[in-house]
Formats: sequence, structure tokens, C-alpha cells
Amino acid sequence: MKHWTTKLGGLALLGLGACGGGGELPPPAPPASVPTPAGTAPAAILFLGNSHTHVNNVPELVRELFQQGGGAVAVQAAPDYLFLDERLSDGRSVALLASAGWTHVVLQAQKLSSSWQFIYPTAEAQEWVRRVKERQALPVLFPEWPRAGQDEAGRIYAVYESIAKASPACLAPVPQAFDRVRSAWPELPLYAADGNHSSPAGALLAAFVLYASASGKPLEAGPPLLSSPVDAASQALLREQARASLAAGPSARAYCP
Repeated sequence: MKHWTTKLGGLALLGLGACGGGGELPPPAPPASVPTPAGTAPAAILFLGNSHTHVNNVPELVRELFQQGGGAVAVQAAPDYLFLDERLSDGRSVALLASAGWTHVVLQAQKLSSSWQFIYPTAEAQEWVRRVKERQALPVLFPEWPRAGQDEAGRIYAVYESIAKASPACLAPVPQAFDRVRSAWPELPLYAADGNHSSPAGALLAAFVLYASASGKPLEAGPPLLSSPVDAASQALLREQARASLAAGPSARAYCP
């Protein structure tokens, strides 16, 4: 399932977006309304998203990065490719949130208009943020990367930023990282053939940004991730570009650890 929707004849039809969605220096401490996981405690991370989370296994990449950071970590992705509004009525997703002592919950798949002619409500995403904080976990918003060939990173980020401002949550600047790499290294393939989902390199770039945003730790040089097929030199380049994007960090990152 894609994260884009197209209005046609009064019906909302799922449509192809472009690759992804459009997605360190320690930021300021988050406000008291946002739970801050203990830095040395084991991490338990739940991902609620659609195919953009599942393709090339972004959760597993984030798990390995947390492990490299020196802590025990458990990661689980909710089943099925659902939008956040659909997950509110999905019993398995609701039960999964309540089933364990999650420290972080990554939220991806806010509905977006493929033509940018329609505005979809964000109340359901805000409700997920509220429920996550009620469980004393850190909500991490995962804005998708811009589609291949599209100048929409700012629009995608703005939708998720509005969610974070309405219901404080950590906001990972994934779209900005993709724009940076597309500009500096256009030969590096970030997209699958459909121009919407990620390539392995694109998924890794998103994982770098998500890890640093959720953990609050600087994205330092490290060994190549074994769970990624991307070559070591490209992994190092992507890590550096993610770090640069995080250092330039938008103001909404104040809600991250």
C-alpha cells in the first residue's frame, strides 16, 4: 500500500507516489509533555506504517543502528500496509501498542494527496501520538521521502510538522536528507523502479535519520550495517549526508531527545 492517495469521482483511491514520501548534533531537550526514554535502558521500538516502512526493512536497519549504539533493542513492525487513520480501527494495531512496554513508536503513513490538491485530516495521527505518550513511549513521526523527480520534500515535512506541533512528537527530517543526497549525489539510486518506494540505499538513509532522531545520539562513523546490501563506501556517504541533514535540523526536532 502506498502513502499517497488520489481523489477520483468522489472516491479516495490509493495511488503511486514517488520513491518514499515527498524522508547529529544533540538537539535541545524535549518538553515535559514528550516522554524521554532513558539513554541506557533497553529500547523497544514499534513501527506503525505501510509499505514505505516495510520495503527494504527499515525497522531492521534501525534495530542494527541501535545495537551499534551499545544497547539492547527489540523492534517490531505492525502487520499490513495501512495508513495511520486505518490503523485506529485495526484491532491488531491497537492491541500491539498495548501489548508491550515500548520505549519508542515510529508513526508513518499519514495520507497525502498525490496532486497536492486535497488536504487530508491529521486528527488520527494526532490521536496515535496521544496514545503513544499515554503509554509513556516516545512518538517519532516518520515523514516519507519525496517522490523521484518531485520537489515536494517541504510539503511532506510540513504536513507532519503540523502533527508534531498540534500534539508534540519527535519529527525525523527524512525528506530533507533525501533532498540533500539527490542534490549532492544524483547518481546514487535512492528509489525503487516505481519512483515511490525506496531502494536499499534510500531505506538506509531513512534509517540513519530515524535512529539519530529517536535515540538522541550523534550519528557518528560506524561499521557498515550487515542487514543492508549497500556497499561500505556508499553506506559511509549516506551516514555523512544524514548527519549533515540532522545538524541543519528543523525547529520541530526540539521535540526529539
